[in-house]
Amino acid sequence: MIEAELTRCVASFYPGASGATGAAKLSGGASQETWSFDVVHPDGHVGAILRRAPQGYGASPSRAAGLDAEAALMQLAYEAGVPSPRVMHVLRPEDGLGKGFIMARVEGETIARRILRDEQFAQARPMLARQLGKVAAGIHGLPASKLPPLRQMSSTKEIADLEREYRSFDWPRPVFELALRWLGEHDPGPSDETTLVHGDFRHGNLIVGPDGLRAVLDWELAHLGDPMEDLGWVCVNSWRFGEIDKPVGGFGSREELFAGYEEAGRKADPDRVQFWEVMGTLRWGVMCCGMMQRFRSGPDHSMERAMIGRRSSETEIDLLGLLAPRA
Repeated sequence: MIEAELTRCVASFYPGASGATGAAKLSGGASQETWSFDVVHPDGHVGAILRRAPQGYGASPSRAAGLDAEAALMQLAYEAGVPSPRVMHVLRPEDGLGKGFIMARVEGETIARRILRDEQFAQARPMLARQLGKVAAGIHGLPASKLPPLRQMSSTKEIADLEREYRSFDWPRPVFELALRWLGEHDPGPSDETTLVHGDFRHGNLIVGPDGLRAVLDWELAHLGDPMEDLGWVCVNSWRFGEIDKPVGGFGSREELFAGYEEAGRKADPDRVQFWEVMGTLRWGVMCCGMMQRFRSGPDHSMERAMIGRRSSETEIDLLGLLAPRA
C-alpha cells in the first residue's frame, strides 16, 4: 500500500522518477515512523528515507520541534556542510502520506555495539571524538536568522522541568534527589551565547562508516539554548556501551571532543559541560522511570519498555560517580 503512495509522491517531485520500490519499515512508535525505500529512476535507483507522523496523529510532544522544523534544520545543516542527510521533499496533504519528509539515504552504521567493536570501524574510532567536536561546532554555528521557530531552554528551566516530571511519578529515589540538589547548587545560569542545540547528540543518531562520521540524524529535540548541552549529553555514560574509560561515546576523550570543537573555531567550557553531563545522566534516568511507569500502567506492556525502565538503576550508579567528591 505505501509503495503506491510513495510512487505517486516521488513522481510529483523527482524528475524522471517512475516509482518507488523496496519499502521497508525501519522503526515505529506512537508518533513517528521511518521507512527505507528506493526511488526508481532511469539513471539507477536512488536510496531514500521517509520520516513521517501517520495521518490521524495529533500534535507533537511538547519537547519536539516538529517534523517541518526538523526537515528545515537538516537541510540548513546539509547546505552549511554539516554532515546531515539531504532533504528531498517535505510532504504535502495531497501526497497522502501524513506529515513528514523524504530525505536521501546515507549508508553506514548506527548501532553502537558494532561501531565500538567491529573491525571495519577500527580506523574510524580513534578519530570520532574529534570529528564530533567539529560537527557540534558546525551545528552551534548555524545562523540564528535562518532557523525555524524553536523552543528556548535554559539550565534553570531544564532543572525545573526535570524535577516536575520526576515528582509526577511519585516514586522517590534518593540518588535522584541528590542529583537535583547538586544541579540546583551548581546551576551555571544563562550561557554567554544562545545557539541551536541538537538536543540528542549521541549514538543511535549518528551514521558512521569506515571513514568516520557520515551524518547526524533525528533533530526532533532541537531547541535554542546552551551549546555545552550537546557536549555534555554525548559524554553521558549510558552512551558509552561499556567502554566507560572513553567518555565520548565509548570511543574517545573529552579532550579530543573539545579539541575538535575548538579547531572549528568555538570555545568549550569544561565546567558547563560537566553540569550538562550530570543533567543528561539524570534526564536519562527520569526518562527510564517514565518508560517503566508506562509499562506498568499503559496498554503497551512491551518488553522494550520494561528493559529501558530497569536501566534507571544504572543512572543512579553513574550519578553517584559523577557527584562523589574528587580526591
